[in-house]
Amino acid sequence: MLISLTSLLLLWHAILPTICTSTTIDRRRVVTRFNPYRNASSDDTPMQVGNGNLGFGADITGLQTFRPFNTLSSWGWHNVSLPTTPGQTSIDDFTGLQWWTHGRLVTYNQPNPAQRDISQWLIGNPHRINLARVGFDFSSNVTEKDLTKTKQYLDLYSGVIHSSFKLGAHEVTVQTIADPNRDAIAVQVKTSLLSLGQLSIFIDFPYGQDGKTKFEAPFVGVWNATEKHTTTLKKTYQEAHIRHNLDTTTYFTSIRWQGQAKLDRLGSSRHRFMLRSPFSDTLTFTVNFSPSEPAHLPDFRNVKSASSDHWEEYWSTGAFVDLTSSANQSATELQRRIILSQYLLAVNGASRDPPQESGLVNNGWYGKFHLEMVIWHSTHWILWGKRQILNLHVPGVYERFLAASFPRARNQGYTGARWGKMSDPTGRSAPGEINSLLIWQQPHPIFFAELEYSRSQNKHRTLKKWDAIIKGTADFMTSYAFFNQTTSFYDLGPPMYPASENTPPNATRNPMYELAYWRFGLDVASKWQRRQGKPVPATWTEVASNLAPLPIQDGMYVTYEGIGDMWNTSAYTEDHPTMLMPIALLPSGLNINNTIMRATLDKIFETWNFTFSYGWDFPLFSMAAAKFGDAERAVGFLLHDEYKFDDVGMPVGGTRVPTPYFPASGGLLLAVAMMAADRTSWPSEWIVKTEGFGQGGLWP
Repeated sequence: MLISLTSLLLLWHAILPTICTSTTIDRRRVVTRFNPYRNASSDDTPMQVGNGNLGFGADITGLQTFRPFNTLSSWGWHNVSLPTTPGQTSIDDFTGLQWWTHGRLVTYNQPNPAQRDISQWLIGNPHRINLARVGFDFSSNVTEKDLTKTKQYLDLYSGVIHSSFKLGAHEVTVQTIADPNRDAIAVQVKTSLLSLGQLSIFIDFPYGQDGKTKFEAPFVGVWNATEKHTTTLKKTYQEAHIRHNLDTTTYFTSIRWQGQAKLDRLGSSRHRFMLRSPFSDTLTFTVNFSPSEPAHLPDFRNVKSASSDHWEEYWSTGAFVDLTSSANQSATELQRRIILSQYLLAVNGASRDPPQESGLVNNGWYGKFHLEMVIWHSTHWILWGKRQILNLHVPGVYERFLAASFPRARNQGYTGARWGKMSDPTGRSAPGEINSLLIWQQPHPIFFAELEYSRSQNKHRTLKKWDAIIKGTADFMTSYAFFNQTTSFYDLGPPMYPASENTPPNATRNPMYELAYWRFGLDVASKWQRRQGKPVPATWTEVASNLAPLPIQDGMYVTYEGIGDMWNTSAYTEDHPTMLMPIALLPSGLNINNTIMRATLDKIFETWNFTFSYGWDFPLFSMAAAKFGDAERAVGFLLHDEYKFDDVGMPVGGTRVPTPYFPASGGLLLAVAMMAADRTSWPSEWIVKTEGFGQGGLWP
């Protein structure tokens, strides 16, 4: 039976989602529809304002009155004193541990049981510090239960938290804003309690942690170690400057107010200061944080104007997805997650350094960032047309860390630059077994370089900017690969951990994703040489041409070569499904067999313990499903019961990592952006409008 062309077109459109790529989306309407609201403080996450370098978390009052949420920065770090244990009083005393590696002893940066004190010091220092707590002080003992008519919302389009409540007959309204150009917050308070002397503003300073606490969530800082740090107050007209010294760390908190107000140290308190305004029912002030005393402090009006301009530009430029015309509740929830993730990632990730997993909300891993997670934190900026945010730390972080990465490789007998994992701002990687044996972060700079090159208007400048980074990276990758005399292939590992971090390191050889990523990295590095008219080093070609084949068992890809009965071993089916990463993240042409990959994907759907999955696992599942045209699963994984976002959009970490866990947010936006470039990635009944997404997704 013949079917007319018209009938075919009608059938085609019936099975596709409705997608509009016009530029008529009312972005303000979509964004503000998802302004988060609260009527009480959360015990776990704040309402937050920030600019990427400073994050301020507020409770229901708009400040940090009843919950000591945090004021964290990209630059605020602290070291406790070095140990006094004999033989462990200097960083140079640390020796690490030696592991047999292909017939030779290699020293790895791992905690040494014979050097517990200096090992722990290096793990826990430096750690990110809570700069200050800013809150309301009532003249009597008031708790949150004493407040009535509590209401709070965040206006996403202007970056202002609006809070209101009543204490007795007195109403209090508060606006809280972060300055997009300085590390400052601005606050306006309106209430008769001010002039009655029954409400003041306190500013309190904690000490940094002792370097032994891996996670500080939801609150950061030590409040009872008053003897260990000092605060010095200097006042001028309508301004006060507080110098805070914690061991070798010094920073300044400067307060500016409008009208008649007064700031003093609170009685005998060492580190608590009070701002009072007894002559007016309105108090506006700014609190600026800086490593050095600032020359100029903004006022509330200027901060509010700058914030409004900043967020309007943020939302009105770049790419956008509108799902709000869909009647489906799942579409509404996904839209909420998209909008709130866009806001929170700008607040917590637009910085000189990649964000730590908990951003500027609280501390995970002592506040250090993990260099392998940059791919999940930051890749989405490219697809959403926000490359200027990515450029804040890529390639900058690799340029700064390159000098430390060469000796890391050289000290282990390799050439080139070996990138670390759990890093402080200097590029020093903290000791750890996984930290020192993980390798999937190695090709990351090549990944980002090629993404930039594929979209660059100035190819020559891009080649020059990345050249030294790519050469150092590729040199290490070829040096690390070990020639197996038995198989005549180059192996990766052992010892090593794959991206899943759940396999025995001395048995892990030739992990599937890392092999594919190595091929990609060396292929791009060789292209980089040819694009510049330079010869390709023979070692690069030799290793790239003879890497071990991707591990396959029973017609499916497995985590690593020789893993055994993988699909019936719970330890291997409940962590990151790394076999999906090549199809989700890398371009085609890497010897990935789609038939085998589809069988692997189906097997994962059948056997995986999703209750133990978290963070970027679900966007990874989603992207892999989308690549095979499974729109229902692609969307379903972004709304999975185990993939949770709270009422203000914070991605829930679960039992293994702190909340928030921002790789989950970055992964969400990456998956959505890749789906927006592919018509078949959405359920057929959804109405999807997009702007600014190029065709082809990640690799045009």
